Amino acid sequence: MIQAEAKNVNFYYGDFHALKNISMTFEPSTVTALIGPSGCGKSTFLRLFNRMNELIGNTKLEGSVTVDGKDIYARDVQVDEIRKRIGMVFQKPNPFPKSIYENVAYGLRVNGTNKKSVLDEVVENSLKKAALWEEVKDNLRKSAMALSGGQQQRLCIARALAVEPHLLLMDEPASALDPISTSKVEDLIFELKQQYTIIIVTHNLQQAGRISDYTGFFYLGSLIEHDKTQKMFLNPADERTQSYITGRFG
Repeated sequence: MIQAEAKNVNFYYGDFHALKNISMTFEPSTVTALIGPSGCGKSTFLRLFNRMNELIGNTKLEGSVTVDGKDIYARDVQVDEIRKRIGMVFQKPNPFPKSIYENVAYGLRVNGTNKKSVLDEVVENSLKKAALWEEVKDNLRKSAMALSGGQQQRLCIARALAVEPHLLLMDEPASALDPISTSKVEDLIFELKQQYTIIIVTHNLQQAGRISDYTGFFYLGSLIEHDKTQKMFLNPADERTQSYITGRFG
């Protein structure tokens, strides 16, 4: 099981100080929700763990980010290897314009695995983990684009799981979904935490309360509070957390 940690992290977009001295530890087999108003740094922080912020350019990181005890920003680290091992699920489902089967198999093929028996097994297991197998098992050659939005998002989760990630990052994975699909994704997250360390950004406080073990509250680039979800929601230590959770701002 994998532990992840950010220590004394400062992050800059050009001259803009986006993240200010943030330290957080993410324990194995837990879900941590990152909450806070729009533009407060949640997604920027999440993307530190698969180095996606570097795709923007003119950014600077201070401090350390480790996954399984390894500094993922060390000079000898291959960025592609990091991204292979850190699963990412985005706000809007983004299946490839390929078959359901090829969407799940994609990461393995990129990594050089083409043996049919291996691919078949991984595709089936990943779709089962994503609670999608029973719905699509007879239509694996069908285009992923023909699936509903909720099914597409679970397919994207299956695609992320196929490469056996060390860490699973989710950036508002249910915000574009209807209530029934949202419930399925939430149930899925609850199941997946048995095997993965999960970090999820969400604007939905009820969702954070339902699915997360820990919550971090971000405000203006700072981590205001980080604690067990139940404690934070019932008895927050900071007045700003209380104000945000009760809807007085944000």
